[in-house]
Amino acid sequence: MTAVNTNLFNGNRVKLSMPREEDVEVMLKWEEDSEYLRNVDTDIALPKSKEQLISDGKPALNEVYFRLRTIDKDHLIGFVTIHSIEWNNRTGVLSIGIGESSNRNKGYGSDALKLILRYAFQELNLDRVGLEVIEYNKGGIKAYEKVGFQQEGRKRSAVYRDGKRYDVIVMGILHNDWKAIQGSVE
Repeated sequence: MTAVNTNLFNGNRVKLSMPREEDVEVMLKWEEDSEYLRNVDTDIALPKSKEQLISDGKPALNEVYFRLRTIDKDHLIGFVTIHSIEWNNRTGVLSIGIGESSNRNKGYGSDALKLILRYAFQELNLDRVGLEVIEYNKGGIKAYEKVGFQQEGRKRSAVYRDGKRYDVIVMGILHNDWKAIQGSVE
């Protein structure tokens, strides 16, 4: 029988942690990576200042925000948040970013997605988690589908980058879908 990890904050490769003062210097380097900025947001790629990064680490009442760290070396690699939570509807929107390109495509994102979904459904008691992803972010789409997100629609021609228009794909996962994937019964 396989042991089930019951720690809400630890996955197999990454853990969810609160912001630390020393994180800001690392994150300032991420802000210089246009690929990172263009995958994390549909807005213009504009690096944030130290002050902006510090204030971003202070969540509002309708969000939970975590920094992502590796289990083995406690190395900061990214962030994950459930924001725009509507407590009455039990819904929220997911955002995730892996900062340095050397940490992408190594399974950290997939592990972080599993963790934040477990947190969203078991701790926050949400019924639905949604997200939006630009169609050229193939790695992100693959990771979202791998953990159970389904494509629900698209916003046609919503992003303009490098002289080309891109669709934004709307995805979501429901608590029951997530439970079925986990093979668990409440």
